[in-house]
Amino acid sequence: MIRNATPQDAAKIAAIYNHYIVKTSITFEEEPVSIIDIVERVQKVQGKDLPWLVAEVDGEIAGYAYAAHWHNRSAYRFSVEASVYLSPCYSGKGLGTALYQALFDALKKTDVHTVIGCLALPNEASVALHNKFDMKKIGHFEQVGFKFGQWWDVGYWQLTLDD
Repeated sequence: MIRNATPQDAAKIAAIYNHYIVKTSITFEEEPVSIIDIVERVQKVQGKDLPWLVAEVDGEIAGYAYAAHWHNRSAYRFSVEASVYLSPCYSGKGLGTALYQALFDALKKTDVHTVIGCLALPNEASVALHNKFDMKKIGHFEQVGFKFGQWWDVGYWQLTLDD
């Protein structure tokens, strides 16, 4: 089941995200986030009428996806950055696809024009997910993030919803 996130989901969302912070280069955040941080982030996204969704499997939060405004300047107001994170035990089971599909369906009901995916590279699974949704790679920055004692690249994928 995929539904809108609530404050009661924050502990599980934080646990999922903190796994990626501490153990992977998928996110460039380096310090674990608190439950309060997640509550504030969810409220900020949903307060701008953008979706923050969670996927439940057998009553347990198995993953989440959300879209946040790309930048704060007003001309960017129709562009969002989409993100999806799964509990590691649900990777490779189609849940990321289901979450992204629900997220994109929700975004099509808004005034969002462009969805952007920002991926730390290499990341074969995330590249495959973005390609599955016909997102086009539109940029590649080399060695822009430094985590775990090494440099990481970042790629950008883009989808125009109105096309």
